[in-house]
Amino acid sequence: MPKENRGWAFAICITMLRPPLMLLTRRDWRGAEHIPLEGGCVIAVNHVSEFDPLATAHFVYDNGRLPRFLGKAEVFRVPVLGRILRSAGHIPVHRQSGDAAKAFSAAVAAVEAKRCVVVYPEGTITRQPDLWPMVGKTGAARIALSTGCPLIPVAQWGSQDLLRPYDWRPRLLPRKLMQIRAGRPVDLSDLAGEAITPELLHAATERLMTAITALLEDIRDEPAPASRFDPMVEGVPRTGRPGAAAPPTLDERQRSDEEQT
Repeated sequence: MPKENRGWAFAICITMLRPPLMLLTRRDWRGAEHIPLEGGCVIAVNHVSEFDPLATAHFVYDNGRLPRFLGKAEVFRVPVLGRILRSAGHIPVHRQSGDAAKAFSAAVAAVEAKRCVVVYPEGTITRQPDLWPMVGKTGAARIALSTGCPLIPVAQWGSQDLLRPYDWRPRLLPRKLMQIRAGRPVDLSDLAGEAITPELLHAATERLMTAITALLEDIRDEPAPASRFDPMVEGVPRTGRPGAAAPPTLDERQRSDEEQT
């Protein structure tokens, strides 16, 4: 169990959520030795279901760390839940707004305070038809390069069987298998000390997404598509429910990569 003081918010979440997770899911967890038991780090995970944060938090907590998630700001505005999330140290992301950069600063502060920050680098549930990882946003790599902390790729699979993307009706029985693999930290040593430019961030992010995809290929025992899915190229919205809005323009995407974590 984590050495860090849990505080009241984590204590409530763990007391309420861990027992049903133990009861309702089966677990195949591997690679936990790559998650440092102390010190700041970034864990970057693929995103296939709204259930992902619970599965990921269970994995990270039971392997010795208290996870601090970057999550969309709308959730933090929910009464009671928002207060719990903020008290636990989770970080709201104001997507597509001038406040988006605040999440990056808060994440850097959390890492420098020796906390474990969890990021979904795709920024939303994957739009790839077979749920393979999409192109990633640069925030996770930017945090790691700015702080020098380990950037740990994690692939997970199984959440989509319990809760389909954008479906709030869970399928609890039979018990679903949560498969999670953590890999070795992404090697960014050759990029350390370099000016953090968009080109550098995209190169580091591609290394991260390649590592996550390789771990998912191992879980699924099949190869990923040869090219990574890009919502802008495919003409689907980058955030929100698919089909709800027009895809972002190139300028909007560039601004998003610069502003968002």
